[in-house]
Amino acid sequence: MRQLDDTIFVSGQLQPADIVEAAARGVTMIVNNRPDGEQPGQPASATLQAAAEEAGLAYRHIPVSGGVAPDQVAAMAKALEEADGPVLAFCAVGMRSSTLWALARAGEGADGDELVSKAAAAGYDLSGLRPHLG
Repeated sequence: MRQLDDTIFVSGQLQPADIVEAAARGVTMIVNNRPDGEQPGQPASATLQAAAEEAGLAYRHIPVSGGVAPDQVAAMAKALEEADGPVLAFCAVGMRSSTLWALARAGEGADGDELVSKAAAAGYDLSGLRPHLG
């Protein structure tokens, strides 16, 4: 788990056991940004949702493949708004989740340079996204 700000962590692919660990670390919601079947052996969203619910966590599935669409950004913003505490968003390596977070926060008026800087501190280069961050 890499922390982007006080409200969100991002990571690569989660397994059900990772969700239990995330709950122990104070995460209150899991956001899955991977489409089902993207990679062989990847747990299905339903499996991860069941693990999240068993751990007492909220769960959202906002799959992103190819490019990011406005409805996906809106869904991410809504998930962040509805979370009762820190969110753990994941995809294959964390880049799509970081991108959605930055676009959602930019839509709420966050400073684009600050978003790029926070992502860089967590190991994600969003500099190419800067023109879209206000």
